Amino acid sequence: MRAIFSKSILSAIALTAFCGAAFAAAGEKIGTVDTAFKLVGRDHDIIVEAYDDPAVNGVTCYVSRARTGGVKGTLGLAEDRSEASISCQQVGEIQFPKPLKDQEEVFSERTSLLFKRLRVVRMIDVKRNALVYLTYSDKVIEGSPQNSVSAVPVAHSLQIPIKK
Repeated sequence: MRAIFSKSILSAIALTAFCGAAFAAAGEKIGTVDTAFKLVGRDHDIIVEAYDDPAVNGVTCYVSRARTGGVKGTLGLAEDRSEASISCQQVGEIQFPKPLKDQEEVFSERTSLLFKRLRVVRMIDVKRNALVYLTYSDKVIEGSPQNSVSAVPVAHSLQIPIKK
């Protein structure tokens, strides 16, 4: 029974890692602010990264999140806190190369060795013709209520195309 349980857990971890990799996006580092000095390893800090929406030209999301420092943080073994903040902006002419799903994960980044990911989901507010971006952190075993939301209004002369 122990071997079956271990194989099931390993299979779930592998499946989660594979699915997460499909949406993984590396953010462009904008900057960091040190929040606590660590004698060994990097300091605890807050990092700000920019993510261009891969399906909407002209929209960039800026995500800030805490990163754990010290030896574990430097080696990538520490579990970062779940809190994150997001601000999405129109940075150019908004264009839609193809229709969008009404809700879709657009960015995902690992924030711990195996279990936690920072995710950004795009939703469409049809009534207000706006793109809504939600960021949250999750774990395989338990979710996290920590989240942040941002919206980008789209000119009413440009209708957001939605996949049917």
